[in-house]
Amino acid sequence: MKLRRQLCIIDIISQKEVGTQEELCETLKNQGFDVTQATVSRDIKELKLIKVADKDGYHYALPDTPGVKGSYERMKRVIEDSVLGLDYSENLIVIKTLPGSAHAVASLIDSAEWPTIIGTVAGDDTILAVVKPKEAAPGILEEFEQLMLKSNR
Repeated sequence: MKLRRQLCIIDIISQKEVGTQEELCETLKNQGFDVTQATVSRDIKELKLIKVADKDGYHYALPDTPGVKGSYERMKRVIEDSVLGLDYSENLIVIKTLPGSAHAVASLIDSAEWPTIIGTVAGDDTILAVVKPKEAAPGILEEFEQLMLKSNR
């Protein structure tokens, strides 16, 4: 849920100028997220969002770092189209993909800077994601499963 919410925040601030946490919170609620202002504040800090001056005051923007590259919709599309299955043991998640797709999916996971994924190792059709703490693995698996659900596009 956290990754989806944070990727949604990236989409929101990329598409429109959002000047306050309250405005961002309201936009997230309109998109189906049950959030508080405190949660949005933590997300802003974790995403390292910055405030940039505009003609009306200030609005949130992405930092000029390579870490926040993909959007939620892009990640969802790639995972829907490429991931075949998931499993985990302890703090390791194994992601099975179509042949030749593992590197693209692993790169998206890494660029999302998911705080509980230390890193990924990709082969041709398999990705190993290392999770810390190990108690976070079931939740991350659930996030991947949600991203795998086919949408009507």
